[in-house]
Amino acid sequence: MERRTVVYDAEAGDDHERQGTVWTATSHIVAAVVGSGVLALAWTVAQLGWVVGPLVLLGFSCVTYYTSALLADCYRYPDPVAGAVNREYIDAVRCYLDRKNVLLCGCAQYVNLWGTLVGYTITASASMIAVKRVNCFHREGFGAGDCNPSGSTYMVVFGLFQLLLSQLPSLHNIAWLSVVAVATSFAYSFISLGLCAAKWASHGDVRGTLGGAAVDVPREKAFNVLLALGNIAFSYTFADVLIEIQDTLRSPPAENRTMKRASFYGLGMTTVFYLLLGCTGYAAFGNDAPGNILTGFALYEPFWLVDIANICVIVHLIGAYQVFAQPIFARLESCVACRWPDAKFINATYYVRVPCLRSLSSPPTTVAVAPLKLVLRTILIMFTTLVAMLLPFFNAVLGLIGALGFWPLSVYFPVSMHVARLKIQRGEPRWWMLQAMSFCCLLISIAASVGSVQDIVHNLKAAAPFKTAD
Repeated sequence: MERRTVVYDAEAGDDHERQGTVWTATSHIVAAVVGSGVLALAWTVAQLGWVVGPLVLLGFSCVTYYTSALLADCYRYPDPVAGAVNREYIDAVRCYLDRKNVLLCGCAQYVNLWGTLVGYTITASASMIAVKRVNCFHREGFGAGDCNPSGSTYMVVFGLFQLLLSQLPSLHNIAWLSVVAVATSFAYSFISLGLCAAKWASHGDVRGTLGGAAVDVPREKAFNVLLALGNIAFSYTFADVLIEIQDTLRSPPAENRTMKRASFYGLGMTTVFYLLLGCTGYAAFGNDAPGNILTGFALYEPFWLVDIANICVIVHLIGAYQVFAQPIFARLESCVACRWPDAKFINATYYVRVPCLRSLSSPPTTVAVAPLKLVLRTILIMFTTLVAMLLPFFNAVLGLIGALGFWPLSVYFPVSMHVARLKIQRGEPRWWMLQAMSFCCLLISIAASVGSVQDIVHNLKAAAPFKTAD
């Protein structure tokens, strides 16, 4: 089996300056992990109960940290300290594993990226609806019948805005986009925690049960538990960007040592925050905790603070959508260009005068428009928006994305590369322990996928109106 080493040399091949430290890496990890998944934590703990809920959060945290440590040792090949640098996750897989695994890794990454775009479209439109409804409730009174805007309309608006952003030049190089996205994600996360704490303080009781929310049909309880596992998996997935974060670290000390410390600190802080938000939300709402803490309308006062939190969600997802979409755009455009290298449509670029951009760019009068870029990106965003409109189920879609991405990206490939790197022989005790862990995580991912798909099918059969919370 032939394995290709990466082109960057450990000594002289680095083409960019790396000045990151353990604290910058920690901040990147926290920013990558904390996102829209926090909005489902109260509901997730409510399905699992006071005993199992916190234990499952801790369990996912431990597994994620362990596999992150394994992946950190694969940043360089073949030696984790002095080997050649891998700049991306798939580069590491290419070095340590065979071509079949490289193909599987690529598929898993792009499916996860695209699924995240669908989830972001659903979540952003739900927050847009929440802003309108909360303001309507404040004016007309809670439960007013005319406070029910169309979710599909807001999805189309969000998709059109993303289509406009996708055509801007060099969007992936705009640093402030990521800064704004991170700032807003922390804002709505802490506002959600504060609102849950205020709700809990208003009645003073610790609501909920040891076994979690009860339903009339035991089968539905089982599916809700599986769906909750998928939501937690979605909240902890960051393996696909770990290599990129590690590539920002300066050396010495060795990048793998620094990255392991950063993973410990980052996941530790994230887990503490998840436990605080999930348990505070469960104590506040008990078994009636909404699927999305900001759009389930268990919280609608103070209306201005709920509005701010939902606006932060929208702004965060506008930026995050483009961050996740850019790799898909690049891959699609590269494949088409390689397939038809001489086609005029693919290589043509036209320049359009846009007077309103005169104060924003230099030169100010023209914008480059590539037909290939326009058509492919339009098709992808339209298709993503259509799927989101057909499946507007917040918890189910988040659970499915988490289930599909957790095992292959966070467990299987890190474990497989670790086995290949240390040349652990099949049948050794270490091999059996690693495979047992991987198999257990696979079962969890399959079970969570089943729960998510069942929830989607159930909601489609019910032909319910646009749903954001359960």
